[in-house]
Amino acid sequence: MPLLTSTFPKCFKYLNRQLRIMRSRAIMECARVMFLLLLSLVLLAPFNISSTAVATNAKPPCDFPAIYNFGDSNSDTGGISATFEPIQAPYGESFFRKPAGRFSDGRLLIDFIAEHMRLPYLSAYLDSIGSNFRHGANFATGGSTIRRQNETIFQSGISPFSLDIQIVHFSRFKSITEELYRREKNKFPRPHEFSNSLYTIDIGQTDLVVGFRQMSNIQLRTAIPYIINQFSAAVTRLYQQGARAFWIHNIHPIGCLPTATLYLKNPKPGVLDNYGCLKSHNKMALEFNRQLKARIRTLRAELGHAAITYVDIYAAKYELISNTKNQGFVEPQKICCGVHEGNTHVWCGQNGIARGEEVFGGSCTNPSGYISWDGVNYSQAANHWIADHILNGSFSDPLIPITHACHKRLHH
Repeated sequence: MPLLTSTFPKCFKYLNRQLRIMRSRAIMECARVMFLLLLSLVLLAPFNISSTAVATNAKPPCDFPAIYNFGDSNSDTGGISATFEPIQAPYGESFFRKPAGRFSDGRLLIDFIAEHMRLPYLSAYLDSIGSNFRHGANFATGGSTIRRQNETIFQSGISPFSLDIQIVHFSRFKSITEELYRREKNKFPRPHEFSNSLYTIDIGQTDLVVGFRQMSNIQLRTAIPYIINQFSAAVTRLYQQGARAFWIHNIHPIGCLPTATLYLKNPKPGVLDNYGCLKSHNKMALEFNRQLKARIRTLRAELGHAAITYVDIYAAKYELISNTKNQGFVEPQKICCGVHEGNTHVWCGQNGIARGEEVFGGSCTNPSGYISWDGVNYSQAANHWIADHILNGSFSDPLIPITHACHKRLHH
C-alpha cells in the first residue's frame, strides 16, 4: 500500500505534464499551418486574379434586362449592312451560314457578351426588317469614329454615324419607346429598364486609322485629347439620360492588324515587334488608352451614380497575338478571307484580278485557325477566345465580371 500511494501521484504528475506538452505542440502546429496557409494566399494572389475577382464578389449578379451598344465594325451587328450595300458572302459562314451584317465569319464579341448574359443577339438600330429591341439595341456601325469626319472621308468608306450621332439615335429610340411599348410590348424595352441596362462602348480604332492616313504622328498625338473629350461628352450624355452601368473597351492593338503592314516593303529593323506588329501604331494606341483610362477616372468622380468598368481589350488581344501557336492559331499576320499575294490584294467577298485571271476573295479552309478574318476584323474563333478571357473581369478595372458591372468598386 505505501508503494501504491506514493506511485499514483507521481504517475498523475507525469501524465499531466505529457498532456500539457501535447497541447502545446498541437497549438504550435495549428499556428504553423495557419501561417503557411495565409502566406500561400498572399503569394498566389497575383497569379489567380480572375478567380479571385469572381470569388470575392459578395454582391449578386446585376440581371441586366438589356444591352445598348455603341461602336464600330468590331461590334456592328448589321447597321452598315442595312444602311448601304449589304455585306456579302463569305461573311457569316462559320455560324450564321449566311451574311448576317457582321464583319466576321461568325459571331462578334458583342454576340458572346449577349450569350454570356443570356440575352438575344442585338438587333441593329438602323435595320428595320425583322428587328426586335425588347432586350436592347445596337447603334454601332462599321467604320464609325468618335469624332465627326468630313464628307470626303465618308466617301472613302468611313461611316457617317460617329459616336455623337449614335447617341442621338439612342436618344430618339428612348424617347419614343414608351409610346411604342404600349403598342407592341414584345418588341420594345420597358421604359423603366433603361436605367438598369448595360451600356457597352467599343470605338476609337477608326479615329487612329484615319489619323495615320491624314496626319503626322505628332499631329495625331496632339488630336488625342480632343477625341477623348468627345468620348467623355458621349458618356456624360448617356448618363444624363439614365445610363448607370458602363462596360468600356479601350483601343485594340491596331499595329497588329495585317492591313497595318500589308503594304510595307522591306521594313527597317525595329519597325516591327516580334509578332509582326507595327510598333508606331501600337505606341499611339497605348497613348490613347492611357488618356482614356485617366478620363474614365475623372468620369467616375463626376458621374457619382455611374459604375464604369474599363476593359483592357488591348492587353487581351495582344496576349492572344503573342501566343498564337500555343492557342491553336496560325501566325497573327495571316488573313483568312481574300487573296493576298505579293502586291495583289483581292479583299474578302470581292472580285478582282490575281495571277492574270479574275478571282473571288473567298474564305480559307479553316477560319477557326485564324485570328484575322479579313485583315481588319477578327474571326469568330478569336472573338470567342477574347470573350472567354475578358468577361470574368481578368482584364477589367475594377476587377469584376461583366455580370456584376452595375456594382461600384474600388478602382486601380
